[in-house]
Amino acid sequence: MPPKARVLLVGAGGIGTIAALNLERGGLAEVTCVLRSNYEAVRSQGIEIISCEHGHIKNWRPTAVLNVIPRVRKEDSSTLFDYIICTTKNIPEVTPSICEIIAPAVTPGHTVIVLIQNGLNIEKPFLSHFPQNVILSGVSRCDAHEIAHGVIEQKEEDDLHIAAFRNPLLEPDTQQKTAEQFVRIYGAGGKTNVRHEPNWERDRWSKLVYNATLNPICALTGVNTGDLQIAGSALDRLVIPAMQEVVKVSKAVGVELPDDIIETTIRKNPMERKIAPSMQKDMEKGNLLEHENLIGEVVREAQKQGVATPVLSVLYELCSAIQWRVAKEKGIRIS
Repeated sequence: MPPKARVLLVGAGGIGTIAALNLERGGLAEVTCVLRSNYEAVRSQGIEIISCEHGHIKNWRPTAVLNVIPRVRKEDSSTLFDYIICTTKNIPEVTPSICEIIAPAVTPGHTVIVLIQNGLNIEKPFLSHFPQNVILSGVSRCDAHEIAHGVIEQKEEDDLHIAAFRNPLLEPDTQQKTAEQFVRIYGAGGKTNVRHEPNWERDRWSKLVYNATLNPICALTGVNTGDLQIAGSALDRLVIPAMQEVVKVSKAVGVELPDDIIETTIRKNPMERKIAPSMQKDMEKGNLLEHENLIGEVVREAQKQGVATPVLSVLYELCSAIQWRVAKEKGIRIS
């Protein structure tokens, strides 16, 4: 039997923990999780997982738990990581960057970096920092959150699309096979819907119809996706116009989305479920917002293409102002 893939996972919140659980239960990988605020709780008690797919699991632990990024030794192959999975919030204006954080654990030409993160153009700094490595896109549609230190609640099935970001220095066939291999490892446990989705541009733009609109609007108003649909004219005069702007920008950069993408996106957030998006949860907790790659990059692409985005531009500026305030209160320097 071949050795298990060695996986380093950075950011074991809701999405990260479910990813680690799927990988471990598939039997083809051993996962080392790097934790920050929840390290002590997980080290002493393990993780409690309340999952719609895996049931109620108490005291679960991956193969290893660390509170710092390990430094690999090239002369010792047993320390090398085959995969590094990043499931952290994508906040590029904070230093050190995630590229700088994971660098000690990356082996050039060997380690596959998997970005299970939201947003547009997230691959660019990784392709620059790690030109010899395959970088994979992970688009996750899974409602999983850490509701307390070491307690994860998963309310929605894990739906993960994997593709290879285009690295011009590597063979396309190699990158595609690498993506397909990761899908096999991740899905081996059978309790996840993971698939190879080569058209990562369309996949990411499709999710931005939600992430660049409902995510910040719910955060800024404090109203969940269900209530927002009956909150006066917010849906017709704010949400849908913002979604239409995302579709226009997507088309301008050459990515055609389905004609019913707006209707489908709204339908996936039924009123009775009252879903609070991740940015709303971050706002309620007083955390920094993940707005640069979700809204800022869309606005910047629109400016390049000459597409007007009045609603998205206002959402972006409001989020940027809140980001400045939160960073100031926390003593965090942002660029």
